[in-house]
Amino acid sequence: MNNLFSKLRNLDAYPKINEDFYSRTLSGGVITIASSIVMLLLFISELSLYLHAVTETQLVVDTSRGETLRINFDVTFPALPCSVVSVDAMDISGEQHLDVRHDIIKKRIDVHGNVIETRQDGIGGPKIEKPLQRHGGRLEHNETYCGSCYGAEASDEECCNSCEEVREAYRKKGWGLQNPDLIDQCKREGFLQRIKDEDGEGCNVYGSLEVNKVAGNFHFAPGKSFQQSGVHVHDLLAFQKDSFNISHKINRLTFGAYFPGVVNPLDGVQWVQETPHGMYQYFIKVVPTVYTDISGHTIQTNQFSVTEHFRNTEFGRSQALPGVFFFYDLSPIKVTFSEQHVSFLHFLTNVCAIVGGVFTVSGIVDSFIYHGQKAIKKKIEIGKFS
Repeated sequence: MNNLFSKLRNLDAYPKINEDFYSRTLSGGVITIASSIVMLLLFISELSLYLHAVTETQLVVDTSRGETLRINFDVTFPALPCSVVSVDAMDISGEQHLDVRHDIIKKRIDVHGNVIETRQDGIGGPKIEKPLQRHGGRLEHNETYCGSCYGAEASDEECCNSCEEVREAYRKKGWGLQNPDLIDQCKREGFLQRIKDEDGEGCNVYGSLEVNKVAGNFHFAPGKSFQQSGVHVHDLLAFQKDSFNISHKINRLTFGAYFPGVVNPLDGVQWVQETPHGMYQYFIKVVPTVYTDISGHTIQTNQFSVTEHFRNTEFGRSQALPGVFFFYDLSPIKVTFSEQHVSFLHFLTNVCAIVGGVFTVSGIVDSFIYHGQKAIKKKIEIGKFS
């Protein structure tokens, strides 16, 4: 048994030195304090990394199909009235959403940016008192009002009881409304007068669009849009204006839900129009993104990058529609972010590496300083005796 214990003592990698042989120095004390502080700071840093989750990033091919893309926007037009602005969306699959109103709110603002009125999209009109029938004359007993669509009726039974319904009937026919004062409903509702009253105002448009997850575009432009000979046009003649100021500020634009760390490059971007006519275009590359937090909750969303371009063209040409256009395309690569905790064994390994590394380096520095001091003392003593 004694022989076994003797062999174990020979395996001791930490031989002990008698305290009588210790030599404590001032430099050694300074190095000990400095190394202790360094070890403490590195330990705190490592502990912080251990307690907080780290995000792992991975790139994979996006194989998802049949999904939709939610676009959230908040755009301010300081010189374009709410009665003028319309929102359209279309994609390469041929699906179109013209003059979108669902989930869209408009705020009328004055030249100082103060809110005048908040309302759902659409001009709206007052209640018609003593309305006319389609064929003229006042209503008889038990008769109901049925306004004319002025040639745009899809059937004899169709009625247009407001200016907006007449404009919508014209849009479906692919016609532009040139003189609203010739339309009884528009004249009664004061369509042109309302536009004149809002002249000099601005508009804050915010809401969301649900579109197919394919390449497409959405835009803010004056007038009601319609298709004419396969071309997307707007009925700008109804506003009786030669130019439209499309200066704008993008308060917020996202493609999907928010997730921690996301950066939306267009948030807060502002542009001021300096020429009478033109269109402003944003070309956006949407990158599908999946974010998984530490609890396992997954967020399906998107990031995007953008380039900008302004087309300064003449008014009156179909390709020179004034407005702000957002053309988006989807990347075939999906980015996945996943939050993870550092394992305890990894944390323990790093702590041991910190302690051992700092202790070893400080020992080398102390030994170098100690032997240097001894060499200097020896030279001094030799100098005294010589």
